[in-house]
Amino acid sequence: DEHVVFSHANALQRPAPTPAPALVVSNLPFGSRLGDDRTTAALYRDLGDVLRERYPDSTAAVLTLADGRGRNLGLRAKRRYALSNGALACELLLIEPTAGSRERSAPMEEKPLSEGAQMAANRIAKNLRHLRKRLERDGITCYRVYDADIPDYAAAVDVYEGHAVVQEYQAPSTIPEETTRRRLGELVRAVRDVLQFPRENVSVKTRRRQKQRQGDQYQATPNDTSPMVVHEAGLKFEVQLRSYLDTGLYLDHRLVRDWIREHARDKDVLNLFSYTGAATVHAAAGGARSTTSVDLSATYLAWAQRNLELNGFTGHRHRLVQADVMRWLDSKPGRFDLIYVDPPTFSNSKRAEDFDVQRQHVELLERCLQLLRPGGVILFSNHFRRFSLDTEALAPMLDIQNVSRAMLPVDFERDPRIHQVYVLRPRSVSIQ
Repeated sequence: DEHVVFSHANALQRPAPTPAPALVVSNLPFGSRLGDDRTTAALYRDLGDVLRERYPDSTAAVLTLADGRGRNLGLRAKRRYALSNGALACELLLIEPTAGSRERSAPMEEKPLSEGAQMAANRIAKNLRHLRKRLERDGITCYRVYDADIPDYAAAVDVYEGHAVVQEYQAPSTIPEETTRRRLGELVRAVRDVLQFPRENVSVKTRRRQKQRQGDQYQATPNDTSPMVVHEAGLKFEVQLRSYLDTGLYLDHRLVRDWIREHARDKDVLNLFSYTGAATVHAAAGGARSTTSVDLSATYLAWAQRNLELNGFTGHRHRLVQADVMRWLDSKPGRFDLIYVDPPTFSNSKRAEDFDVQRQHVELLERCLQLLRPGGVILFSNHFRRFSLDTEALAPMLDIQNVSRAMLPVDFERDPRIHQVYVLRPRSVSIQ
């Protein structure tokens, strides 16, 4: 108590304490609390004035988003430290002393985009013009508008009904961290300029190369937010634009879900590695006799349950099973007419055996085949870019149709390696 004092006051209006502090720290608010860019710029200018006038001999440390807004302080940062606040790209500005750190800079909302960022903005606008008619015609409201089209701005930009998610790709180790942070901030600014979204409607995620650590695919980021509901083909889905690395709806699988819906009528449908159950919802909407969704994660199964309930699909016909898929298949749980299997590239969990799609896909599909009724079909997909289907092992058992290109939505045509999709039908062999 003798060392710490709390005060409830307007920090920009209270007088400086005596003696003057050696260090002044500020974590300014950002997001919806600030309002528009003009309000944000004004707050930063006011703080800069306060630091310069009331704390001229103090060092200042200001934590802010890494999108250039710190320039509005009008103070020269001696050092900038790249940080992450959950999924948000931030920077810590070190300014010392404030009296000699005046910096002439244009307000954030007036500063033009850099040449590279302007190129990215132009590409986003061009992609939008190319996609708009098709999206409007098909009623698509969630789509990809940019995917590292400009190599220096290596990120994907997805739109979810008035919101944008910028997913940063891992930069090569030869590029300085400060450069990648600056480019990310510039890309976020370009996205906002083109899409005309308020700042709080643009979230940033860093999609780095995955390592085989237990539970990675299920971990949330520290800054969880409330979910929002989006629409696809007349159905509703809950998405999390900030809390998880993935949003809960794979946009590149839009046509995969359409196919399932078209082929599900009067079928018993099995969805393996079911994630948030989007494919299950489409199967139910297509008139499936029953659906069974299997996933190891209780979090994702609860999410799938909410997606089913959002669309009015409840009751015993829609079963959710928490289990290791490989072990569950061994238990011979029944027969199905349509099996959709979309495994992770790899999985490592204390509750299940390690799984590697390249090494184990033949074994996985053999087990699926054991559960398939005569005349049934397996739809197999995955996102492993270097995946190679073992046709030599599978061809004696299955008729293999590669439909990857046919299942590629118009907004993903630039990246045909985003996924691989196969329609598999059993050959005339005995199924035990």
